[in-house]
Amino acid sequence: MVSAKKARYIFELVKAQIDARGGLKKSIREVIDICRDEGLSGVKRVIRMATTLGQIRPAPGSGSYDRNDYTEWIRRYNTIDDKIRNIMRMRVETFRQKPLISVLMPTYNPKPEWLIEAIESVRNQIYPNWELCIADDASTDPQVKHILRHYMVKDSRIKVVFRKTNGHISVASNSALELVTGEWVALLDHDDLLAEHALFWVVDAINKNPDVRLIYSDEDKIDENGRRFAPYFKCEWNPELFCSHNLFNHLGVYQTALLRKTGGFRLGLEGSQDYDLVLRCIEQIESEQVHHIPRVLYHWRSHSDSTAFTLNTKPFALLAGEKALNDHFVRTGYKAKAEVLDFGMYRVRYELPKPKPLVTLIILTKNGLPYLQRCVESILLRTEYYPYEILIVDNASDDPATLKYLKSLSSETKVRVIRDERPFSFSALNNAAVKEARGDLIGLINNDIEVISPDWLSEMVSYAARPEIGAVGARLWYPNDTLQHGGVILGIGGVAGHAHRHLPRYQHGYFGRASLIQSFSAVTAACLVVRKAIYEEVGGFDEDNLPVAFNDVNFCLRVREAGYRNVWTPFAELYHFESATRGYEDTLEKQARFAKEVAYMKKRWGNLLLNDPAYSPNLTLDYEDFSLAWPPRVELF
Repeated sequence: MVSAKKARYIFELVKAQIDARGGLKKSIREVIDICRDEGLSGVKRVIRMATTLGQIRPAPGSGSYDRNDYTEWIRRYNTIDDKIRNIMRMRVETFRQKPLISVLMPTYNPKPEWLIEAIESVRNQIYPNWELCIADDASTDPQVKHILRHYMVKDSRIKVVFRKTNGHISVASNSALELVTGEWVALLDHDDLLAEHALFWVVDAINKNPDVRLIYSDEDKIDENGRRFAPYFKCEWNPELFCSHNLFNHLGVYQTALLRKTGGFRLGLEGSQDYDLVLRCIEQIESEQVHHIPRVLYHWRSHSDSTAFTLNTKPFALLAGEKALNDHFVRTGYKAKAEVLDFGMYRVRYELPKPKPLVTLIILTKNGLPYLQRCVESILLRTEYYPYEILIVDNASDDPATLKYLKSLSSETKVRVIRDERPFSFSALNNAAVKEARGDLIGLINNDIEVISPDWLSEMVSYAARPEIGAVGARLWYPNDTLQHGGVILGIGGVAGHAHRHLPRYQHGYFGRASLIQSFSAVTAACLVVRKAIYEEVGGFDEDNLPVAFNDVNFCLRVREAGYRNVWTPFAELYHFESATRGYEDTLEKQARFAKEVAYMKKRWGNLLLNDPAYSPNLTLDYEDFSLAWPPRVELF
């Protein structure tokens, strides 16, 4: 039976949605249209997905806009009014769990007005069941102690310990931790701000995910004039990306029991003490117990002395992060080493297994001699890794020069050529070739690839050999040195697109993601390495439904479905002369086949194509540049 409070909440929510769509008649017409196009599942989707807090505001008018205008995006989709506040307060009453959230805040000589704003951002929380645990680390500014004493008297939920000696942030944070009585701990720096709905969404996540132990949210920065900018819309938990930079960071929320089990904050890691803390926490739990909230709940103050202003402000923090990562690898038994990159993030190198496994590099070709020859010779001349073999599948070549070249390769001990004259099917040809492969690892290589980094295969094998990793993809460049492949993002163009496509070389992309090792839902088979056992476990490529397009995306999603993570590394670099020999979808027959493959992918993978866990629902599916989504694809409740 629905309680009166919950019924009122549902009524207010439905009423707000009807208002947002221009009244009852327009709302009914919209439901009819969706039902006609998508069936009842589409109606359920709309009910689940009121795309953002801002969608219960009047819909924005049409017209041109800068798709990266964050100020306008905030106005449309991230501004809370009294109607939303009331709905949230009613929602709080329906929560089964209403845990006490302890906000942990060490302080040391913050700017007084910013300290006040930080404290007030906690006091203004829509969710009321919190305590603020402050440890002042022997501040020398008398105003700081005056402010803290004032708030202790003003609000009984605020507790302060005044340390007699300065012990730096780890010691001060542990002092604040001693004050904690809540079931959960949220970390707040003394000059940053919580969004007023931050703890509401944290408790909402706790209620919806009973096994959760760690929670993190999106964040943005706020300057000295109060202007919000540089939002970081994060993906779901991504272990490889987390080892490339502190994906968790702000807002970070920890189950208190887990935090205490790890021993709190570790001395000697100041500057990256929270990075180290999360690393030690994830060693105690399963990946499924880490939850991401795709909302900006934390505003990171950017000023001349803050890490938010520039990563070079606190170089000691980078070195502390490097140590935290390497200590993590020692504790977990991984033979890996992290190093700081020149743009302030990290690269992790894994040792190759001993003995090194044989890799079979499969290259499909039909004629296309200039491309094939460049591909094969670049592998032979520039690949440091060994052992490998090249298995060329000649799909009915009839060009005399190509046939002559293929025959000449018979003297090359690392190369085998087999002929397969069936009609072109990327899936069928590769599946047949894998059966002929002698290697424990399979490398799928387009014939229009050129090796440019000697350690490309060593890098890819170092990840593909790990038991939890499935397919591994490389960073591929167009000949004009713009990015061709930086990982696959689901949903772009209806099915999938390439992350950061056409990004100029030596640019790092969205929060460094074009230059960082990370997990993606899929990577391109233009250059893909996977263990042969995994290829066979998932049944290889889908010959029946996807002979040409999206077979690699579908394959990677099935690998992911089987429990493996697909990884993309920017440290395996090659040129890709895309579609140089197969061509494009430029005939009616090819277009019909392509449309059929698109329809299959949408039917097979459904909503996953609109909710890529390696991407953010706050980012666009219309472009490949990580620009803002208008509107975002975020569920309201």
